[in-house]
Amino acid sequence: MPGNKPNHKPVSKPARQLLFSEALQHKRLTPTKINPQTSPPLNESTTMSDKDQSTTMDRILQEITTVSRSIEGMDASITSLTLETKSMRSDIAGFQSRVTGLEQRMGSLETQINTSQEREQDFIYLRSKLTDMEDRSRRDNIRVLGIWKTKKARICRLF
Repeated sequence: MPGNKPNHKPVSKPARQLLFSEALQHKRLTPTKINPQTSPPLNESTTMSDKDQSTTMDRILQEITTVSRSIEGMDASITSLTLETKSMRSDIAGFQSRVTGLEQRMGSLETQINTSQEREQDFIYLRSKLTDMEDRSRRDNIRVLGIWKTKKARICRLF
């Protein structure tokens, strides 16, 4: 079927064998050694034909290609995540410097507020003292005329 053909170039037999041996090493597989005493004798029926080996090698090559593409995709994802992490770190550093500046500014404003409140208390105290002194000075300047010293009843009737 034309849709089932692998999307790679044909590989020569020595190259396939090399790829197969690399794939076995990559997967940490070792081919079993043939023991002539326990194994049946090798003949054409027990060995893989060139066509079967080619098919197996093509399948292994296809799997290696798939894994390689997957690794490349993961590498791109990791690179992207690394860039995002660096960007976030720089943003966080910027936020930290802004917060530090705002904390310093807030501290100076709190100092100014405390100073203003102290001055306001001083102003209120001085204003009340001034009002009291003005009242006392006016009382000293009062001249009472026409009020009799002897009878309190008459004084009450006047008011």
